[in-house]
Amino acid sequence: MPSDEPAEANRRDLPPSGRVADAVAGHWADRFAPRGWRPFLRLARIERPVGWWLLLLPCWWSAALAATAADRTGPNPWHLLLFLIGAVAMRGAGSTYNDIADRDLDARVERTRSRPLPSGQIGTRAAAVFLVAQALVGLSVLLQFNGVAILVGMASLLPVAIYPFMKRVMPMPQAVLGLAFAWGALMGWVALFGHLDAPAWWLYAGTIAWVVGYDTIYAVQDIEDDEIAGISSSARLFGNRLIFAVGVCYGAAVLLMVPALWLAGAGVLGWLGLALFAGHLARQALRLEPRDGLAALTLFRSNRDAGLILFAGLAADSVWQGLVGA
Repeated sequence: MPSDEPAEANRRDLPPSGRVADAVAGHWADRFAPRGWRPFLRLARIERPVGWWLLLLPCWWSAALAATAADRTGPNPWHLLLFLIGAVAMRGAGSTYNDIADRDLDARVERTRSRPLPSGQIGTRAAAVFLVAQALVGLSVLLQFNGVAILVGMASLLPVAIYPFMKRVMPMPQAVLGLAFAWGALMGWVALFGHLDAPAWWLYAGTIAWVVGYDTIYAVQDIEDDEIAGISSSARLFGNRLIFAVGVCYGAAVLLMVPALWLAGAGVLGWLGLALFAGHLARQALRLEPRDGLAALTLFRSNRDAGLILFAGLAADSVWQGLVGA
């Protein structure tokens, strides 16, 4: 049973600031938060906000697409706010769970050994308590929706629960991550309609492909350490075909979203948003360097902007169609 006490070597390797290697430089959580809070904020990835954005954006896409299908003038603002709170809480809970499960593996990878658990900033028991607290926040958000949405949301816990262990048993664990991070593509639809229809499933399928693509880019940072530690990733699996594979994932994402928009009755602004989203993804694939971890992190983070572009198009389309049809 691993001890809560950090290894002495990890204490020595910890940067004086305690900052995690891939955190946003100068983030408020590392600069202004009370020192006792900082390990918990780092455990929840607060200083790496792109994660909750990537969990949130499919919820917002789905809410906007559902509004178009329902002839509403824009997505439900209350739902958008609930999804925001839930995404931050559940991304934090998922990251905490992942770090508890991976604390030994993280200690063997340069980028992740500065995380709170392997570096000794926090103990496993305290992390577990924090995990429960974040999960309760997520549950309180979920309970604001209709009964079917609650059941659909609860079902997302299955891929979340098994993901940390997939990198030990399958060559492309990003596929399981895709199942979990794309779940919001179902939630926005079911929150409005109380059931799932074809557009939501097509959007979910496209979002899974998007997640696999961007997380493959993210995994470029760890290729060398993963090879030494024996950790599986899609970046290792694709090897010399990495750029082509990311392009295929991104192309599949866009193509699978086409029937989602078509069946939901998207208009010009929605299609424009998807076209601009596709252009952003193509640019990422063309700029990807298979062994440049720093550039890969920048490209990975840019998916927040890509997702916001698509949301802006879908939301504007639902507002425009709602006004014209009023």
